[in-house]
Amino acid sequence: MTDQETWNRVDEYLGGKLLGSDDVLDAALAASNAAGLPAIAVSPLQGRLLELIGRSVNARSALEVGTLGGYSTICLGRAVGPGGRVVSLEYEPRHAEIARSSIAAAGLSDVVEVRVGRALELLPELQAAGLPPFDLVFIDADKQSNADYLEWAIQLAHPGTVIIVDNVVRAGSVADPDDPRPDARGNRRMFDLLEGDERLDATAIQTVGSKGYDGLLFAVVN
Repeated sequence: MTDQETWNRVDEYLGGKLLGSDDVLDAALAASNAAGLPAIAVSPLQGRLLELIGRSVNARSALEVGTLGGYSTICLGRAVGPGGRVVSLEYEPRHAEIARSSIAAAGLSDVVEVRVGRALELLPELQAAGLPPFDLVFIDADKQSNADYLEWAIQLAHPGTVIIVDNVVRAGSVADPDDPRPDARGNRRMFDLLEGDERLDATAIQTVGSKGYDGLLFAVVN
């Protein structure tokens, strides 16, 4: 059995024990697949982790960079709960359309707002609008811009805000200075920004599972 087969089997086992069935998230994933969206949404276990982190810090507002089909967005909406607010930024109009439909089916249209456009143009608009700082930020978009997204996340946060960045290891490419791919270079630039930055306390965790070998950044704003 290959490593990936083992990781898939363990994810399936853990999901069966800890998550059970979830018709809402299953439907959101099915809608994404039917529409031909990239199969890069967070796994069910990772989605639950997002929800639990949000609940553990009593997050009432969340910012997401990279909506895709709305799977992780629904998890964030559940985390902030009724009366909370999630703002999710998505570059592709077709992705946003699919996400909005799934978010509505999840009963979260009053909680979640999906904005369409380049995140690096939308983020300054959020700041200019004078929105209250976000309690939780989840970054899962183009990795070459992760440093820029992280900088904006700090600007839109308050002391104690949790920032999570997905896909920061990319099968180990982050530690290879000779890897020229934009994802690898973008993640290294983000870690260069983090090094010695007293605005944040951060750690990174390597992960394996149905999404392969990767990792996430977990940071708290000081």
